[in-house]
Amino acid sequence: MRSLQWDIFCKVIDNFGDIGVCWRLAADLAIRGQRVRLWVDDGSALAWMAPDGCDGVRVLPWTQSIDVSLLNAAPCDVLIEAFGCEIAPEFIAACACIYWAGGQNATLKALKPLWINLEYLSAEPYVTRCHGLKSLISSGPAADWNKVFYYPGFTAGTGGLLREADLQKRQAGFDRAAWLRQQGIDWQGETLVSLFCYEPPALAQLLDHLQQNGINRQPVRLMVAAGRATEAVKALKTSKIRQNYPKIGLQPNEYVRDQLLISYLPQLSQTDFDRLLWASDINFVRGEDSVVRAIWAGKPFVWQIYPQDDGAHGPKLEAFMDMLGAPTDLRAFHRVWNGLACEALPPLPELTSWQQTAKFASKELAHQPDLTSSLIEYARKNR
Repeated sequence: MRSLQWDIFCKVIDNFGDIGVCWRLAADLAIRGQRVRLWVDDGSALAWMAPDGCDGVRVLPWTQSIDVSLLNAAPCDVLIEAFGCEIAPEFIAACACIYWAGGQNATLKALKPLWINLEYLSAEPYVTRCHGLKSLISSGPAADWNKVFYYPGFTAGTGGLLREADLQKRQAGFDRAAWLRQQGIDWQGETLVSLFCYEPPALAQLLDHLQQNGINRQPVRLMVAAGRATEAVKALKTSKIRQNYPKIGLQPNEYVRDQLLISYLPQLSQTDFDRLLWASDINFVRGEDSVVRAIWAGKPFVWQIYPQDDGAHGPKLEAFMDMLGAPTDLRAFHRVWNGLACEALPPLPELTSWQQTAKFASKELAHQPDLTSSLIEYARKNR
């Protein structure tokens, strides 16, 4: 069956989660033989997120006026507006022009693109109810076309999660010690914790706890992601730093106090971010893309959900915990970490039950079709 031409539109709002998801999807589609144009209003993050690019993916600037001449040579088969962004009107008009020019010609009529609104990820019940629903376009050049609401998710009634076909193979062949050496990290057996966060209210409590107690009384190396996480940690740890961790020679980007060693990481590509999660004993992640990657890593993880002014992130977090079958202590930790409970941050417990929860979720979700496969199958049935 012939490959399809996919046009994915992405607006970078903040924190790179939107472009992160769109790039993973675009690259995965291309690896599976599809042709992809990724239209993005700010693609600068791809310089470090995906420095090698991907054969089959063409990144194009989405500016106030875009060049739609490409559609004449390769008309759009599947149009994806990511996270409800509004597609450039001239692009819709060009698609419609090609379609209506077909008249009664069945071949040209088939050039009408499948229009998909790729929605945000959630474990809430409405996702299964709304997945696949259509909305009729009532006006404009695409009048009488349908837009399909397509939801990633955690159940068989949704589109599934992004998961490359070779992910498990790559993870199985991962050499933790070698990767850490490549990052300039002199690992001496200390517990490894990754931190990718916004500015969680309980961050100071977590750092104090790790500093005083480590994890299970073992020293901890906190590997802090570049950007907001690094800025948040440095704001709390710029003073009273003592170098009293005798086994480790410090690098310029490392700081030590008591049981806590902090390593500040450079910006990592998506490939190396996955490896960071595989290397760590526990992962603190944020937003949509990284929590999915933490699930596939199969390690204990804590999720900082994107905070919303109307409090909608609270029920979303609870639904996610229900989906995981999370134990009581993991739920309590998440509520405080996300600022949803006004109490002290519980200490990190013995991590066996958290590990079991993570491994079970990873195994069970891997049995479901992945998002890219689901989209390709849907497109082939509905084109």
